[in-house]
Amino acid sequence: MVRHELVARQLDEQMTGRFPVGQRLRVLDVGMGRGAQALRLARLGHQVTGVEQDTALIAAARACLAREPEGIRERVRLVQSDGRDTGVHFLPGSFDVVLCHGVLMYVEEPDPLVAGLARMLAPGGLLSLLVRNGDALAMRAGLAGDWAGALAAFDTTARVPRARTEPDGEPPVRLGPDVRADRLASLTATLGGIAAPLHAWYGVQVFTDTAADDAAVPDDLDTLLAAEERAGRTDPYRSVAALLHLCGVRG
Repeated sequence: MVRHELVARQLDEQMTGRFPVGQRLRVLDVGMGRGAQALRLARLGHQVTGVEQDTALIAAARACLAREPEGIRERVRLVQSDGRDTGVHFLPGSFDVVLCHGVLMYVEEPDPLVAGLARMLAPGGLLSLLVRNGDALAMRAGLAGDWAGALAAFDTTARVPRARTEPDGEPPVRLGPDVRADRLASLTATLGGIAAPLHAWYGVQVFTDTAADDAAVPDDLDTLLAAEERAGRTDPYRSVAALLHLCGVRG
């Protein structure tokens, strides 16, 4: 829940600052999962295309969409794909905003996927990437009391088992041991090389990454979110966040 809320706030900040107020944007959400972010944006009036490979997840997204009013359902299109063949489904420059959240960790060579997503953007369009922070793996293990894991993390190219908790009370999705992580410097270079240079970046889950999947929602949730949001945009805290949220802008 914390992750979903923080990314939503950061994304809204970037969209509001880049596009005129009230503009109905064309959004592509690659690896949409159960569609929480896609539905949120559709409720705000945007036209959203969601792409998901997993059969169970896309079925869950369709079920969630079916419960929405007709006006919202009409603004959402779902496509079953792994996201690496966007050029087959869509014309270059077809979208104002492209989201790729929690996907690169599953991709052995992320650069071709990111380049393909950037080609989907219209000039001035926004590319939003949410990735596992490869510069903070030792921090995560250390805070969990895994001292051997913390030592090993200094020398790894960033593969780490994690549990991802879905929003809206959905059960956690377990990530296998081969999950990748990415480093800020390398992704910055990638974005610059595909004409969608880094415009802003945030840390996500500086303080709450080690919380249990079944942890109760605290009474002071608003204060928790305020602290996380502040840390996610403040150095040096954002550099050790569990996740990085990078926003590039198509030249």
